[in-house]
Amino acid sequence: MQGTRCVAAAAAIALLAATAGAMAQDQGGRPLPAVPSTREQVQFSFAPLVRRASPAVVNIYTRTRIKTQRPSFLDDPVFRRFFGDEYMRALPQERVQNALGSGVVVRPDGLIVTNAHVVRNADEIQLVFADRREFSARVITRDDRYDLAVLRIETSGEKLPYLELRDSDTVEVGDLVLAIGNPFGLQQTVTSGIVSAVARSGGSVTENGFFLQTDAAINPGNSGGALLTMDGKLVGINTAIYSQSGGSVGIGFATPSNIVARIIDAAEKGGRLVRPWLGVGVQRVTPDLAQSLGMTRPQGVIVRVVAPDGPAMRAGMKVGDVVLSINGQTVDDESALRFRLATQPVDATVRVRALRMGHEETFVVKLMPPPEVPPRERTRLGGRQPLTGVTVMNMSPAVADELGLEQAQGGVIVAEVPPDVFAAQFLKGGDYIVGVNNHEVDSVKSLRAMLDGQPERWSITVRRNGEVRTFNFRG
Repeated sequence: MQGTRCVAAAAAIALLAATAGAMAQDQGGRPLPAVPSTREQVQFSFAPLVRRASPAVVNIYTRTRIKTQRPSFLDDPVFRRFFGDEYMRALPQERVQNALGSGVVVRPDGLIVTNAHVVRNADEIQLVFADRREFSARVITRDDRYDLAVLRIETSGEKLPYLELRDSDTVEVGDLVLAIGNPFGLQQTVTSGIVSAVARSGGSVTENGFFLQTDAAINPGNSGGALLTMDGKLVGINTAIYSQSGGSVGIGFATPSNIVARIIDAAEKGGRLVRPWLGVGVQRVTPDLAQSLGMTRPQGVIVRVVAPDGPAMRAGMKVGDVVLSINGQTVDDESALRFRLATQPVDATVRVRALRMGHEETFVVKLMPPPEVPPRERTRLGGRQPLTGVTVMNMSPAVADELGLEQAQGGVIVAEVPPDVFAAQFLKGGDYIVGVNNHEVDSVKSLRAMLDGQPERWSITVRRNGEVRTFNFRG
């Protein structure tokens, strides 16, 4: 049967070749494209690219020890009488949670990039290469805002295969890409597809995300794996999928290599990824807003706050300016602005194209690290009052950057709320405390002064996601 197929294939190729010879010209005498006449001429394969790239993609296995909560019934005297203390001591005090993912070697000396969620809280991280070598790894930096982490393994001087990064801004919709990873623990797996969209805001994936979208199959376990272009370079780290079933439906997201390059640079310098500070607060231009501004269509983001003596103000930018692009890259919403800034060094100089009163202007802005002004003054509140046990701090551009917020709104932000304190009933991390007993709170110092009294009733005003609520309690 196999021989029959081969004969039939050879006959078909011969027929095509004969037809090509007979129809070498069209009716106008113009030459026609040559028809493939051999199997090699019709073959198309990603195999050479995969052979070159796959050794730099690793499987990641993690183990996390989770303490188990002791059931209260174990302290019942009747239970202890029947089962004894030995049985009680033999009960497991913790359980082990295993997880898997993928990673990409980006430096020959043992630097690996993966997703932050793959290694978050892991006690042990094991990497397995395509040639079955295994290494223990440690996290040297992690950024939950962009769901990226950088790992280090000790290679004893051995140079590892690695992937070079490509400028993700050069990728276009329709470009062919390959995804390599460890889906469902099936070891290294390769899928192909195209770039479905570029500069896709995260939406429900992450608030700070800005992704390349692809229809190359990405499944659980692919997280942290490589998205490659046809030149064999890394253009993204596979991060998430959109799915209602948990499996691939052709909508996958990869963190662009331009943001990956920044976290690699931060890791090599021994720090964390710091997003440069522009010193503005912005809002996406809606159709209604565009009409009121006299714009022909909605585009860009409008500046609604300019920080005093910040980079934007020094460059001449004002409230009401509509930012259209940074260094030639379009900015259509707040997420795009955060991403474009995050791909720049903290001391970079950028060209901001903007509309002012209907006229285009270009501002040359020298970026800077976000300042910690005022000092955060992180404080755990004490005393007998509704906020006892809550940790708060002054908001500043530096704190906003660490928390992944668009801008520093000023005031006092809640850093931590232990689950066993009274305030856990109405507060959570990220809330702003804006008032106590109808007095405005503008700093940790003023908040502590307001909490020193012992009134008969307490009134705590909180801002959460732009909404302000007031909670009342008896003293």
